[in-house]
Amino acid sequence: MSVMDLYRDYCLPWMQSGKESDIVISSRVRLARNFSRLPFPNRADFTQLAAVQEMAASIFSDLESACNEEFDAIGMDALTPLERSVLVEKQLISRNLIKKPQYRSVYVSRDRRCSVMVNEEDHLRIQCMAAGLDLAAPFALASRVDDAVEAKLDIAFDEKMGYLTSCPTNLGTGLRASVLLHLPGLVFTRNMNNIINISQQLGLSVRGMYGEGTETVGNVFQVSNQLTLGFTEQGILDNLTSAVKEIIENERRARKALMLYTKDRIEDIVWRAFGTLKYARFIGETEVLQLLSKVRLGIDLGLINEAMPEQYPELILASRPSYLQNLMNNENMSKNEIDRKRAEMVRRILAGESAGQE
Repeated sequence: MSVMDLYRDYCLPWMQSGKESDIVISSRVRLARNFSRLPFPNRADFTQLAAVQEMAASIFSDLESACNEEFDAIGMDALTPLERSVLVEKQLISRNLIKKPQYRSVYVSRDRRCSVMVNEEDHLRIQCMAAGLDLAAPFALASRVDDAVEAKLDIAFDEKMGYLTSCPTNLGTGLRASVLLHLPGLVFTRNMNNIINISQQLGLSVRGMYGEGTETVGNVFQVSNQLTLGFTEQGILDNLTSAVKEIIENERRARKALMLYTKDRIEDIVWRAFGTLKYARFIGETEVLQLLSKVRLGIDLGLINEAMPEQYPELILASRPSYLQNLMNNENMSKNEIDRKRAEMVRRILAGESAGQE
C-alpha cells in the first residue's frame, strides 16, 4: 500500500475475518512509553517536543527491522485537517495526536497493523492490531517494537511504579488492550447494561468505537482494561480475553433467543435495513451505522446472503464523514452532499464495485 492509500483505501487487514469475527471486529494492544529526563508532551515546550521527535526518528530503521515491514513517517503538521481526521477514523492515530499537530508525528507500517504515535499523551504510543479476537499477535508485535526502542533509548522506568506515564491509569506496564465487538443481540434483548456493570466490576471499561468520550452507535462497543499498575502484562491480556469470551457467549445466547422467539420480526428488520442501504440516495452518519448493524446481524444469523461479512467493516470506514470529504477533495461539503455521497458509496460497495477512487 502507498501513502495515498492511507487516506483513500477503505480496506484494513485487521478489520477482516478472524477468530470469533461474527462478533469480534478487531483486537488492539497499545503500549505507553516515555523517554527519561524529558517532560511529558503536555508539559514540554517546542524544543523538547522536537527532541522527542529526533529520538524517535533515530530508531526508524529499528522499527522496520522489528516488524519486518516498511513504515511511513508522517508529520501531523504536513497533513491537511481532513487527512488527519481520516487517520483517526481508521483508528491509526488518536484524536489527541491531532489537537496540536506541531511536533507530532506517526510511523505507520505498510500493512497497517502497527502505528507508533510520537508526542501524543506520552512520548511514544505503540499500537498494534489484529482481526477478530487475537490479543496475542498484536502484543507480540508491540513487544518487538518496544524491545527495539529500549535497546537504543533510555525509557522512564521506576522499580516500584513500573513504566512512568502521563496518565496515572497507565502506570505499571503501560499496557492498554482493547477488543471491538458487535453486540446487537445483547442490545435488542436489553441485556447490555448488565454486561457493562459486570465489566466494570472486573476492572474493564466499555466505550464507543473510538474509545473514551465517544458515543456508542451501531451496537459496536470497545472493551478494554482500566488499570495497569499492579498487574502483569499477561494477566491483563488473560483477564480481558476471558471477559470477552464470556460476552461472546452471552451475545450468542441472545441471538439464539431472537431467532427462537422473534425470527419473523428480526428478518423484517434485517431486510428493511438492507433495502434502505441498497436503494437510498441520502443516508446520515448515525443512520448508516444502525442499518449496517442490522444487516450484519442478518448475515450472521443466515437470514440474508446478498451481502458478505467482510463488507461490514469496509462500509463502516467508507461511510465516515472525513473519509468522504477527503475522497472528494472538498472539506466544505454540506451535510446533504456528504449524505448523498455516503449513500452512493454504500450502494457501490454492496454491488461489489470499487469505491475507493474517484
